[in-house]
Amino acid sequence: MNAANSELRGGGGVDGAIQHAGGPSILEECRRIRQSQGICVPGDAVVTGAGRLPAKFVIHAVGPIWSGGESDEDALLAQCYRRSLSLAEKLGAQSISFPNISTGVYRFPKARAAGIAIRTVQEVVQSGSLTIEKVWFVCFDQENYELYQRLLKASTFDCHE
Repeated sequence: MNAANSELRGGGGVDGAIQHAGGPSILEECRRIRQSQGICVPGDAVVTGAGRLPAKFVIHAVGPIWSGGESDEDALLAQCYRRSLSLAEKLGAQSISFPNISTGVYRFPKARAAGIAIRTVQEVVQSGSLTIEKVWFVCFDQENYELYQRLLKASTFDCHE
């Protein structure tokens, strides 16, 4: 899963790392998606192949830019996770890895974002509508890692490092 920008043009952080490691085919597919449907709005996600990555596909979700919590950012972030899980399910994925969506240059508060991520995934899993076997939260920095560890240990998720 990739934390993408609305224009699906690559960039820094997780998006830049995925584009670099996966090679030019991912960016080219993003360009074609942009040409056919326009930008990808916050809360939505699209799928491309994985290029040179050891995966079958990449889901590119666009998280919200933090505006102080007054622009429906929590709901949009939760929608990123729901939409990504739905796409992964439709593709027959057995696992999905999530980065810390919107907590970098989009400035979403890390603790708030971690809580939303875990609660949303947990709700989808508990609804029984998901056959994905493993959900991974891949943390960019130590602060996010410690937040996720603490929240996951307090949740009903089966937590493994």
